[in-house]
Amino acid sequence: MPPDHPTAPHPGGRLSRRQLLAASALAAAAASLGAGLRPAPALADGADDDAYQRAFDEALANDKNVRRHTTPGREFLYRPRQLLAADADAERVIAWLRARDYPVTVGAGFAGVTRLLFDRETDVPAVVAKLRDPEQWPRQPVPNVQPHHVLLGLGNIMGNPGSPPLAAAELPPPDKSRLGEGAGVTVGICDTGIWRQAGGYHPQWLGDAYLPEIDDEDPLYVHTDVLAAQGGHGTFVAGVVRQAAPGVRVDPEQALNATGVGDEESVVAAMDRLAPEVSVVNLSLGGFTQDDQPSLPLANAVAALPTTSAVVAAAGNAGSSRPIWPAALARVIAVSAVSWDAEGLVPAAYSGFGPWVDVCAVGERDSTYVEGQLPLPGRPTRVFRGFAAWAGTSFATAHVSGRLAALMSAGGLSADAARLALLAEPRWHPDYGVLVK
Repeated sequence: MPPDHPTAPHPGGRLSRRQLLAASALAAAAASLGAGLRPAPALADGADDDAYQRAFDEALANDKNVRRHTTPGREFLYRPRQLLAADADAERVIAWLRARDYPVTVGAGFAGVTRLLFDRETDVPAVVAKLRDPEQWPRQPVPNVQPHHVLLGLGNIMGNPGSPPLAAAELPPPDKSRLGEGAGVTVGICDTGIWRQAGGYHPQWLGDAYLPEIDDEDPLYVHTDVLAAQGGHGTFVAGVVRQAAPGVRVDPEQALNATGVGDEESVVAAMDRLAPEVSVVNLSLGGFTQDDQPSLPLANAVAALPTTSAVVAAAGNAGSSRPIWPAALARVIAVSAVSWDAEGLVPAAYSGFGPWVDVCAVGERDSTYVEGQLPLPGRPTRVFRGFAAWAGTSFATAHVSGRLAALMSAGGLSADAARLALLAEPRWHPDYGVLVK
């Protein structure tokens, strides 16, 4: 998920809110920490972070199918000339728009929403605000409408992970004593897809873990072996899931492009393609919405899943309490990130947080990755040989998905029963939820 920007302490020697959170969380967690959580080195310096962010911002600016709503504190990304209305409200909305000289046509709908297409560039957020105004609907319910939100492989509203991946050493083989963890469980990973060579390059971790399919492939490269900003993100996530539960199978589906950009439609479509045996859905992605309202198509897609399944989604890397969707949906396990500093385990400076967060896990991970090079503007090019270290709520989420699968196999539980058991544990901190080791 996007940039990791630490929160600076307040001047005058006072502790920042994040430092106060860290202090109280440390006291609550001290008795529960054990082996398996280790300090991680910094993945990049500030110059690399800034360069990575610039590269992503440039790619986003060049994307003709992305618009930015930039009101401070209310930012979000959306598709141009599209408005989504609940199917039940579509006719009223169309009539309202045409009566006010907004010619629209009906496009392909999805997940219980009708897509309305404007014939010219339109300030979609302003139109949505008018449609949501009760004064426009005397003696009628306000229709359920929204922009078609753009979603990211998580970070701040305008970017991807602030820290780029760093080449890492080869992972040791899976511990044979743990091969039963997650056995019989399949985790669906809706992400950038998976590297074509992932199974062959990582036989011990990914070789027999999934069924390779052409439409699941991560396009990875801008050209030759030059990686897009989030090329390999899905392969990294798959490796983290398998490390958390070495016996689990995964079903990768492409919901984001290799830059890490998708939308509500692409995520819903990826969820629809998941194999029937998938019981845990991993969504290391998300985005802000207009007025922080729940995403209607994502809410509908989650509601359509079997009641025995579970969805795990990232809380975002914006360092904000503002809800990220789909993580903030009631049925979804929202995952925040914690990290190590000189004092021990603390809330990650980049992580989303708030009472809507359900669980947290370490966000700094080493995992399976891809081959290629990642140029950073004005910085040395990073070269990868199949393994990387990376940080973000994306990877805390993948770890939680794997541990949920392990809980299922250990107790013979459905995914939903495992979710309820996990959430019944004491919270590490009210804004970060239950600590998942």
